[in-house]
Amino acid sequence: MDTDASLAPLEDACTVVLLRDGNAGLETLLLERHGNSSSFGGAWVFPGGKVDPQDRMDGAGNGLDDLASAQVAGLRELAEETGQQLQVDQLLWFAQWTPMQAIPRRFRTWFMMAPATNDPIVLNPAEHERYEWLRPADALVRHADAQLKLVPPTWVTLHHLAAMESTEQALEKTRNAEPFDYQTHLLQPDPNTGPVGLLWNGDEAYPQAPGRHSNAGQPGARHRLNLTGMPWIYERSGF
Repeated sequence: MDTDASLAPLEDACTVVLLRDGNAGLETLLLERHGNSSSFGGAWVFPGGKVDPQDRMDGAGNGLDDLASAQVAGLRELAEETGQQLQVDQLLWFAQWTPMQAIPRRFRTWFMMAPATNDPIVLNPAEHERYEWLRPADALVRHADAQLKLVPPTWVTLHHLAAMESTEQALEKTRNAEPFDYQTHLLQPDPNTGPVGLLWNGDEAYPQAPGRHSNAGQPGARHRLNLTGMPWIYERSGF
């Protein structure tokens, strides 16, 4: 297992999951990254990006805390990437994703949920090729059929949204729940092969960091995403 000393320092980012009610139910906005992009090339992602230094200050020059800075960055990136103009009180924090692997850059990413405005989507062509409003379940089917590329945080978010019937239901559920901290470890039984899955706290195989309380679950407990084939399979005991 990687130790904190071997990991790249964390940088902060924010993702905004926009929701609207379509004719067939809840829809969310996905943007297609350019295939030659340095991050998530060719993937379909939610709007968002990294927290810049100016995002950490308010209009009076006072420093903001990490959550407030992430919200400022999320609103700025959303406007730059889609033209959607929202207010901070429309953002609901529902998850935080932190990679716990030795990779060149690690982003601690706040995931926010918000209702879309009625304004048209205006893409930044330097960052994305196209967009679609998709029912979460439809996006997962297209991913399983290799028609649409997703990364795990997007996939897991869509998996949870697929159980929601409307924007209001999704927002209400988020208001009444604590944000979940996805500190992600690899399930990689053989160090010579790629990961077969991702682990989060509560799984029986979740690693215990030295000197810390273990988040591993009881024998047989599951909280993981199986990546061994299509479709990916999310398992969480008790849910």
